[in-house]
Amino acid sequence: MSAPLPPLTANAWLRWDVVSRLLPDPPLDVLEVGCGQGAAGARLAGLGRYVGLEPDAASYAVAVERVGAAGGEVRHGSVEQLREGEEFDLVCAFEVLEHIEDDAVALASWVERIRPGGSLLLSVPAHAARFAAADQLVGHFRRYDPPALRLLLRRAGLDEVDLRLYGAPVGYALEAARNAISARKLASAGSMEERSGHSGRYLQPQEDWQSTAIRLGTVPFRLLQRAFPGTGPGIVVRARKPLAP
Repeated sequence: MSAPLPPLTANAWLRWDVVSRLLPDPPLDVLEVGCGQGAAGARLAGLGRYVGLEPDAASYAVAVERVGAAGGEVRHGSVEQLREGEEFDLVCAFEVLEHIEDDAVALASWVERIRPGGSLLLSVPAHAARFAAADQLVGHFRRYDPPALRLLLRRAGLDEVDLRLYGAPVGYALEAARNAISARKLASAGSMEERSGHSGRYLQPQEDWQSTAIRLGTVPFRLLQRAFPGTGPGIVVRARKPLAP
C-alpha cells in the first residue's frame, strides 16, 4: 500500500489544481527546486525519477521522509547539489523565484538543467501592486505582473509560454487573511534569509483533521476558479526549452 500523500494548504490546493493540468505526460525525470516539506514532491514523484532540492534544514528533514516514501530523492541545498551535466525533462519551482533577489540569474541556472525540448513549470504570486505584509513576512522580494514574467522567461531562452492566473475568487480572501495575520508578526520577523527559510513551514496544516477539512473544503473553490480564467492572486506558468538547432 502506498503512503498517504502529504497535506496541502488551501492555497496550495488551488495551485495544484492548475499545476496538475499542466504536467507533461510521464515517465519523466523531474527536478523541483525549493521543495519545502515535500507536499508537491510526493505527488510529482509518481511521474518517474524525482529529485527535490531544499536549503532549509527543518523543511528538508520532513521532505526526506515524505518524498522518500513516494520513491523520490531529496538533497539538502540548491542547484549546487546537482551533478555536472545532470539534466531533467521537467524542472519545477513553486513559490520560489520571488524569494531570490537576482531572479534572472536563478532562472538561468534552472534552465541550464532542462533537457532540450523539456519544460519549466513554476508558480509565483501575481501582481506587483498586491505586495503586502504576507509577502514581507515570508521573505518575498517581489510579486510578478504577467507581462514582466513572460519577458523574463523569454530572456532566459524559453518559448511556448503558457501562463495562467489562478485563485479567484476565494484566493483573494485567503490572501487578505494571510496579510492580516502577517501584519501582526512583522515586528518580530528575522532577516530576509530567515523569513524565506521559514516560508515553507508557514501555516502548514499540522493535524490530520485539518488536512482533511482543507482538502474537502477547497473542492468547490478549485472548480469555481476554473470559471474565472485570467484572474487571481497567483500565477502558474509552463514554458519550453527549445530543441537544440
